[in-house]
Amino acid sequence: MDTQLKIAVLGGGSWATAIVKMLSENLNTIGWYMRNEQAIAHIKKDHHNPNYLQSAEFNPSQLDLLNDINATVAKYDILIFAVPSAFLTSELVKLTVSLKDKIIFSAIKGIVPETGLIIGEHFNQKFNVPLENIGVITGPCHAEEVAMERLSYLTIACQDEEKANFMSNALNSWYIKTKISDDIIGTEYAAMLKNIYAVAAGIAHGLGYGDNFQAVLISNAIREMKRFIKKVHKMKRNINNSAYLGDLLVTGYSTFSRNRLFGNMIGKGYTVRSAQMEMRMIAEGYYATKSAFKMKEDNKAKTPIIDAVFNVLYNHKDPKKEFKKLTDKLD
Repeated sequence: MDTQLKIAVLGGGSWATAIVKMLSENLNTIGWYMRNEQAIAHIKKDHHNPNYLQSAEFNPSQLDLLNDINATVAKYDILIFAVPSAFLTSELVKLTVSLKDKIIFSAIKGIVPETGLIIGEHFNQKFNVPLENIGVITGPCHAEEVAMERLSYLTIACQDEEKANFMSNALNSWYIKTKISDDIIGTEYAAMLKNIYAVAAGIAHGLGYGDNFQAVLISNAIREMKRFIKKVHKMKRNINNSAYLGDLLVTGYSTFSRNRLFGNMIGKGYTVRSAQMEMRMIAEGYYATKSAFKMKEDNKAKTPIIDAVFNVLYNHKDPKKEFKKLTDKLD
């Protein structure tokens, strides 16, 4: 594999900002696409993203900041997509440059609402990117802790071990430890599902359930995740590894988790719309819930937690009554 391949990050949010910070520890030049021209000007002048992770400082001479997605795709070999899944289609519709010869890594922990596909499947089926050219960057890792240079762990999944190692080396540093995996589909589904379970944990907290119930909820969630992923992609995997259980734990418990925050607001009586407006951030678990519920019906997986979250968010069921019923289904 050509070690001179150039990497660009697409997205202007907190996770995109964190990934650029990680790459800046190892690379002389990082491409960075974002739509917001004012944010680009601010980074060039004041050396930090004005909207996200303001404590993360950058050397502008390392950054090739662009607000043209076609120029970015044409110029760079490896593209790390870190835009919210809800906005991915609106970004990709701008493309006039082909992606089929690019290496794509998804840092999007969600599902494409318009197609119901995980990100890797979306690029493969809709943009003809070969599966061996698609990878996933997953946690457990919060952007806020990356900005503070707290020790964090990443799993890099790709069918092509050489590409996984290349990305692993680009992200690894004194405060970032990386490992590789060949379970690209399983890790991506886990990254999507853990957001739903974090919403559930947030709803439970908002309703007043304590740590004892949260422990039962999360222990049931990892078993539910195992059943779900086994239905959609059967292979040998250890669901207790960091990419699955670790990412679930940090998203379900951390105060940095926007999905937990979203769920907490729902549990306290906010409507979905009012919670989204007050957060001013995307809670991927909201969109993932609808897709996961449809998939579990197609695959006949037993998913009481997903069912409860779906009923609250989409069937407008009373969270208190729905979670009371859920408590009788957990063990």
